[in-house]
Parts: sequence; structure tokens; C-alpha cells
Amino acid sequence: MSEGQVLDRSALEAHPLPPVVDGDKETKGRILIVAGSREVPGAAMLTATAAMRAGAGKLAIATMESAAPYLGVSMPEAMVVGLPEDEDGGFGGDAVELLRGYADEADAVVAGPGMTQNESCERISRALLECSAAVALDAALLHALSSPIPERDQAPVLLPHVGELASLLGCDEEDIDRDPIGCGHRAAQLYRSIVLVKGVKSHVVAPDGSTWTYQGGAPGLGVSGSGDVLAGIVGGLLARGAEPLNALLWAVWLHGEAGAALAKEVGPIGFLAREIADELPALLPR
Repeated sequence: MSEGQVLDRSALEAHPLPPVVDGDKETKGRILIVAGSREVPGAAMLTATAAMRAGAGKLAIATMESAAPYLGVSMPEAMVVGLPEDEDGGFGGDAVELLRGYADEADAVVAGPGMTQNESCERISRALLECSAAVALDAALLHALSSPIPERDQAPVLLPHVGELASLLGCDEEDIDRDPIGCGHRAAQLYRSIVLVKGVKSHVVAPDGSTWTYQGGAPGLGVSGSGDVLAGIVGGLLARGAEPLNALLWAVWLHGEAGAALAKEVGPIGFLAREIADELPALLPR
């Protein structure tokens, strides 16, 4: 399958972000981050920081009861909600209805980074897809996603790496490596979603087969936490009111260009995922 359009700054002109507005935090959108586990509590902070650096206005984080107090101190910009957890440190079954309520109050939800895969994940993904907010799903929630998904006004954004895309399609990872765009298109149609196929070349695929390929970035982006930052960028742009396709196209480009900027400042490898978000404000359109 053709690689489609090159995803560069000129391609983004046809997919603009909402204009920057002057006003209080409500005018820049409300975002809910559902992330973290007892073993990986920092994923919520990486995702939330990136969402705010992408321009979201009002931040809420739903995470583990055990991690919430520490995250609240580390991220003073956020309202942090500690939800029931299971014995393995993932979201417990009692968290599902609580999450649904918080999601209904948000403009955008990013869910999955750092979460433990457990029996609650399928219920969480279903509950979030039934809310009215724009939704981006990552990591454990992709392994739990089932088709068909609920009918939605806005297509969800799915952010799988190779293993997660193979899980979505019930195929082998080698199949993804052989035909990443074709597999991305299958997932986009099956789940009625905008899908990112991650890799050295990243592909954004829409259900109608439209495809964009990004080849920039830097080797240093292949590091722990980088995907959490990407998910946060998507969420921040969704919170501001960007259409899902536009949000993902811009997020992929911003994430890659932030890595390229750090490669010049620090070196091609050795920078940290937490540093990526700091490059975003200068790259965003004025």
C-alpha cells in the first residue's frame, strides 16, 4: 500500500489546529488523564505534562490510590483523583463507574499510559468510549479493546506500537513489519478510529485509507516514556478542540520535531522523555 502523503509542516496547513484564544482555563479545554499503576506511576505525569505543554487549559488525573498523593505534589497544576486499585496495582473494578463520571466532565480523555493490563481494562475502555469527550487510547487499553466499538460523534485515536497493533488485529508482529500501513488501515476500519502505526517511520491512517508518513525525529525518541509524551500531546490538542485526525497529525509532527530539537541541543541519544514536552510551546503555531 502507498505511504501516502509526507507528514511535514506544509502538509499540516490543510489540517489546522484551533486558534490560540485569550481567556481563562476553561477556554483552552478540560483534559482527563487516566494513567499509571503502582509500578509505573510516573507515566501519568509524563502524559499530563505533555498535554499542558500542548496547550490544554484544565487538567485532571485519575490514577492509583497509592500514587495519587505523590503525583498531586509533583504536578500541582492538576486535580488528582486516587481510584481503587487491585492487588497487582492496577485499576480495580470499582474504578470504572467513577472514571465514567469524570470523563463526562472532560473535553478530552487520554487513557492507558503506564496502566496494568487486567480484567478491568476492557470495561474501562468501553466506558470511556461511551462518554461524549474526545478519546485517545494507548497501551494496556489497546490490548483490551474489542470490536465493534460504540458509535461516536468523533472517531477515537488509537496509539499502538507493533505489539499492540498485532493484538488489535489478532495477527503476528511480523505481519505488521511486512505491511504496517495495510495493518493500520485494517485497524482503522475495524475500530472506526484514527490509528497511528509507530516505528522509525510513523504512519497515521484514517478509516477511509488516507495515510500520512512521518520520517523525522531522532534516535533518542526511542526511550522509555516517549510514547506517554506523545499520548499527552494528542490529548492536549484534542482538549483544545482539534479534530481527531488533525490532533494526531500535529502530535506526531510535534513529538518528532521536539526530538530533533533535543538531538541538536543534547545529542542524538541520551535525552529523557520528560524533556520532550519542554520543546513543544516553541513548535506550536502561534
